Amino acid sequence: MGTATSGGRPGSTGTVGYLTKRFPRLSETFILDEILGLEAAGVPLRLYAIADPAERVVQPDVAKVKSPVVYLRSGRGPRRSTLEALATVAAHVRLLRRAPKRYLGVVAHIIRERRHMATLRNFAQAGRLALRLEADGARHIHAAFAHAPASVAHFVHLLTGLPFSFSAHAKDLYTSPPDLLARKVADASFVLTCSGSAASALAAIAGPDAAKVLLAYHGVDTERFAPPDAPSKPGSPTAWASGAGEPGQAGPAPAPLRVLAVGRLVAKKGYPVLFEALAGLVRRGEPVTLTVIGEGSDRRELEAMVERLGLSASVRFLGARSHQQVAAAYPEADVFVQASVVLGNGDRDGVPNSLLEAMASGLAVVASEVAGIPEVVAPGCGVLVPPGDPEALAAALALLGRDPALRARLGRSARDHVAARFDRAACARAIAPLFLGGVFLSGDGGGLAGGGRAAEGLVRPLESLGARHGGAPAVPA
Repeated sequence: MGTATSGGRPGSTGTVGYLTKRFPRLSETFILDEILGLEAAGVPLRLYAIADPAERVVQPDVAKVKSPVVYLRSGRGPRRSTLEALATVAAHVRLLRRAPKRYLGVVAHIIRERRHMATLRNFAQAGRLALRLEADGARHIHAAFAHAPASVAHFVHLLTGLPFSFSAHAKDLYTSPPDLLARKVADASFVLTCSGSAASALAAIAGPDAAKVLLAYHGVDTERFAPPDAPSKPGSPTAWASGAGEPGQAGPAPAPLRVLAVGRLVAKKGYPVLFEALAGLVRRGEPVTLTVIGEGSDRRELEAMVERLGLSASVRFLGARSHQQVAAAYPEADVFVQASVVLGNGDRDGVPNSLLEAMASGLAVVASEVAGIPEVVAPGCGVLVPPGDPEALAAALALLGRDPALRARLGRSARDHVAARFDRAACARAIAPLFLGGVFLSGDGGGLAGGGRAAEGLVRPLESLGARHGGAPAVPA
């Protein structure tokens, strides 16, 4: 393993800037959870966002965030835009005068390698953010995504020398230029990835700097997302009551099987595959209903597909819902489905937050064997099917529909697995020392070292992970 240089090490005093693309976003509950977890773990965060998403539905837990949010781009009319543009120019003039050699070196790098409009926007925003971080007493800047936020944070680092780090998840990793990712990793103090498959992909890109890539799973609030004390109605998972049966001891099959899917209505979530699977079940006389929670650009297309397949009476779209509303929906379902696929441009899921929520809620899950999903759905905790295969998905649902005892057993195992390995508070405590200056990469192959420990082994260097599911690192023990 490599050694983090002293110049890239966060200090022990001052604030930690946390930069995301848009905040708050309903679909990015993992970001909100990470912020709340880091604040609870004692990390002195200051929040910055490139833009305000101005979404209609906002998670109530946003009110629990201690730090105010500074927006680099407000989008609130021409006057505000003009003022922001003037402030940006003034910031860059100040940075140029302060360190002309450093500043012109960054400009030369852009001209040589990154002559893109997105690069110019990120560079412009970095100038104003750099001075704001200085005024706020920041000692480190962490970007929540590997694309635009990491580019802005990287430019701040190049312009000022402020240490930076970033997280890589799914689309931001798989659709970014590899050479740009490699340069960001080389200059970063450390990089967090939310799945072993993402860690492997980024480490391969990073080459000699792969030691900086750490696997740190996002957690889930296992108190909010928990199974009910007892089944609310026949057909609900029964492992929480005494006398739950074993697989094969099937009682009367519920009619219909209540299937739940939660996630944005976008291509990588695989909703067409799920609808095709449901249509197959309906044609064979298998009673089933599906509730879909989420919004997205593909909603009209998906609604039209449901109608075309004759599923209008079986499928309902609820739209966007808050954390609390989603938590209430899990106990009303029999099975949760995550039908994720890999798109032609490489975009895919990492570890979907809704999958963790469903498992924490004690639901039996059927999920695609793709990206980081097999790292979460361990043997005995759910059913994995090939991505993009509606027949395999239909067969798995039919199996669970006929066997309530099997659903109960899978749900119980899923809950125990997630509570033990993916609790939000534990995952936040694991990465907190990285921001507090206590845990860094060692040079002796031992991975994390320093004045703290990677909480219960939840943050792992890539080289320490075993392989499973076609090369994806194993879930930490």
